Amino acid sequence: MTDVVKKIGVLGAGQLGRMLALSGVPLDKSFAFYGQSDKEPAAQLGHPFFSSQEANGLAELVAFSDVITYESENTDVALVQKIAQTTPVYPGEKSLYMSQHRGREKGLFDQLEIPCAPYQIVDSLESLKIAAEEVGLPAVLKTTTEGYDGKGQFVLKETSQIEQAWSEVGGRELILEGFIDFQRELSIIAVRNANNEHVYYPLVQNVHHDGILRYTIAPARQISDVLQKEAESYMQRLLDELDHVGVLTLELFETLDGLIVNEMAPRVHNSGHWTQDGAVTDQFENHIRAITGMPLGDTSPCQPIAAMINIIGETGPVEKID
Repeated sequence: MTDVVKKIGVLGAGQLGRMLALSGVPLDKSFAFYGQSDKEPAAQLGHPFFSSQEANGLAELVAFSDVITYESENTDVALVQKIAQTTPVYPGEKSLYMSQHRGREKGLFDQLEIPCAPYQIVDSLESLKIAAEEVGLPAVLKTTTEGYDGKGQFVLKETSQIEQAWSEVGGRELILEGFIDFQRELSIIAVRNANNEHVYYPLVQNVHHDGILRYTIAPARQISDVLQKEAESYMQRLLDELDHVGVLTLELFETLDGLIVNEMAPRVHNSGHWTQDGAVTDQFENHIRAITGMPLGDTSPCQPIAAMINIIGETGPVEKID
């Protein structure tokens, strides 16, 4: 793959797709989006939009595109496999498949000797009781698939709550993860292209409230070279094992003994939005560079410190919008 790749199809038309296009147009790339509504954020940019509600929408996206990427780790793996028969899709299906199931993801961490919280997969009230004994309490009970921003979770503090926890989030496969005594939450963003070139952004500090990222400080203060290299080492193992092309995000806990991995996301990430004004090359441009075969850009901060504040809003009734 060379930089003759010009046309990029995006599965999704939300804010991440919009940011990809805004960073990609200066690189002489053109975009098309595949989504549910032409009212979505990326669909307002004037690029071609193909509706997932139309029978030929996907075929039109594929016909337009030299390469295809996606906004969300919840993208249908079967859909990506189908597209990949004729058009390259990055990141590849393995990255998507692993990140869609917390059990598979934790198994991958174990395989690559990347430390993560103790865990057990549970699928019944009885198995939850056993897992609570083996993992220990307190712990967090989560759905193995989907769920984000704290949704589909129950904080289990004592055995008397087990039946309540199963009642609220059970009835499906779950994962029980032990609590980690951490000092702060961090994340690192890496980029890899098909030529096996890797670049890493500095570790950043994330502050969550009610399971939602509220703000990011970049770079994180008082990060040693040893800690940065530890995070990069975990990232390189994942990038190489997955043959990942594009941006990969890893969320971590900093503890007194080092880093514990929480989860990964095979996409541009909200903890990397600071790069738009705070880094030489932002995460969106580097994702585009990676998937189109271009050399990767400089990930160095261009400011002494940057911050991203996540402003959360709610959409009211459409009829009340002027």
